[in-house]
Amino acid sequence: MAILRGKAFLVLLGVGLLAAAGSGYFLGVRRSRASGSGEAAGPAPAKTGETVGTESPAKKRLWTCAMHPQIKLPKPGKCPICSMDLIPLDTGGGDESPRTLSIGKNAAKLMEIETVPVERRFVTARVRMVGKIAYDETRVSSITAWVPGRLDRLFVDYTGVPVRKGDHMVTLYSPELLSAQEELLQAIKAAAELRNSDVRIIRETSQATIEAAREKLRLWGLTAAQIKAVEQRGKAEEEVTIYAPSGGIVIHKNAREGMYVTTGTRIYTIADLSHVWASLDAYESDLAWLRYGQPVQFSTEAYPGETFKGTISFLHPVLNEATRTVKVRVNVPNEDGRLKPGMFVRATASARVAAGGRVMDVSLAGKWICPMHPEIVKAGPGTCDVCGMPLVRAESLGYVGTAPGEADKPLVIPASAALLTGKRAVVYVKVPGRSKPTFEGREIVLGPRAGDTFLVRRGLKVGERVVLHGAFMLDAELQIQAKPSMMTPAGGGGGGMAGMNHGGKKMSAGKMKAAAPASPRFRQQFGAVVDGYLAIQAALARDDVAAAVQAAGRARTALAGVDMTLVQGETHMAWMTSAETLGRLLKALAEAGAIEPARVQFALLSEQIAGDIARFGGTKGKLFKAWCPMAFDNRGAAWIQRTETIENPYFGKAMLRCGEIKEVLQ
Repeated sequence: MAILRGKAFLVLLGVGLLAAAGSGYFLGVRRSRASGSGEAAGPAPAKTGETVGTESPAKKRLWTCAMHPQIKLPKPGKCPICSMDLIPLDTGGGDESPRTLSIGKNAAKLMEIETVPVERRFVTARVRMVGKIAYDETRVSSITAWVPGRLDRLFVDYTGVPVRKGDHMVTLYSPELLSAQEELLQAIKAAAELRNSDVRIIRETSQATIEAAREKLRLWGLTAAQIKAVEQRGKAEEEVTIYAPSGGIVIHKNAREGMYVTTGTRIYTIADLSHVWASLDAYESDLAWLRYGQPVQFSTEAYPGETFKGTISFLHPVLNEATRTVKVRVNVPNEDGRLKPGMFVRATASARVAAGGRVMDVSLAGKWICPMHPEIVKAGPGTCDVCGMPLVRAESLGYVGTAPGEADKPLVIPASAALLTGKRAVVYVKVPGRSKPTFEGREIVLGPRAGDTFLVRRGLKVGERVVLHGAFMLDAELQIQAKPSMMTPAGGGGGGMAGMNHGGKKMSAGKMKAAAPASPRFRQQFGAVVDGYLAIQAALARDDVAAAVQAAGRARTALAGVDMTLVQGETHMAWMTSAETLGRLLKALAEAGAIEPARVQFALLSEQIAGDIARFGGTKGKLFKAWCPMAFDNRGAAWIQRTETIENPYFGKAMLRCGEIKEVLQ
């Protein structure tokens, strides 16, 4: 019995082992089938130096969602948020910092990435301004009545007549002047009678009375010759002639013959046009490159192809909040009188930029200049020949005081290398010594823009290479990977689309296939975004940056309300790319604190929205695509508006009608 029990135990033990092995086999097969492989998932025989049953973490592949990059799953499938197909996520290796991205050499070629070195060099900033010719206020004089009386004759009958200093202008009858002449004659007669007096004090008193009577007539406007004529004639003159105190053009005639005037009544206004002012408007962003004493060149409509020159003599201390401009006064010689007050002019001031935002001018290096008359420049200290004020050093006005050296060269990068969000500036720097092209996103502090370059305050060193073309593609790839990027400095996703993997190929916004027509409901929702854009355009045309920022906020709200599930296939992919770009541009515009940054973002937004309207529709009635060739330093820019009458958003009230309609969008 005991033997049978032992045999039964052995049999049961064998069956149990077979069952355990079989269940392990089937579990392995089931596991392998679940993983998509036709092979068993059992462990392979161990080799020397390997860990059995383990897989290197570097070989694991993650899958993410293009719209929700925070999703990272170990296998393909659907996004748990939007049900889109997941795409492969290239982790780029585990040794990189969150702001670093490595890409393949072929991918770098496809993305057309180009880098340039950070360098120190002198750059030239050109400031373009518009304005008008105006009178030189220091050369405008008035002819007024110095005593009450009646204007018997006006020798200048109309405005515009040129006069010279000393020309007779009016004759005035004045009882006060007549009495003052009689006082002089009586004082002379009395002095003659007392000439032989033995009392010295009487003789001196009579002579002082004569001098007082003469001084009274002089203060009332009579010239020395007129006073002498009265004395020689021995008789008071009933009418007194008033002469021009300076030469120029009569610009105002304020009185008529026969009028009775009081002391101080203005009769004529005369302007000397041998020197005029050019009153120019400079944008707030260009003030860093303008200096007192800086030369300016300008042209006029009246004399095309001819250049006039002047010197900056005054920068207005108050900014015009409506236009975001500052008045710049330029002294201009006008000996031939061809420049007429009121003429429209286009001016350019060039500044060779040194470190610290200083301006170099060889003619002013180490010189002394008058703070009231910029044309007075001397080699050493002294006083102004015109006003007598002490001269000041040129470097106190923002110029390089001596011959510039290597230390005066500013650190600069091309303007297109910086990604600007309105508050932050990000560049992508190539990391040296890597087998694969590797780039690091870096937040830097920029100085003012000088032409096509930015001055760098902090964040870069000489010799580092920054990405000139392709930086946005790199930034979008980091957004897909939920890493810190331009629009998401803390990481966590930003909906970047430029690096999206579709059908096994990298696609960019500019290389997507044409999308199929969108549904009417989708076009209606997108139309709300277009309405927000048009509100921005109207606000910028009014120079109302606050209204433009509010309209950008409404457009962002409308963009968030567009249902992407209403479009499918290539149209869906095209909208995803467009929505990301629109969102980024609207956000940057909403965060713009001034009119000029807002207009820069609006120009980029206009390029995007024009293509989206052509692709998706969304227009209500007719829209008009306009073009201004003078925008952004004559590079030109387009925009879309509701009305056929030009309403320029890049110049606003300063040049509201500048531009032309290029296309009608139905």
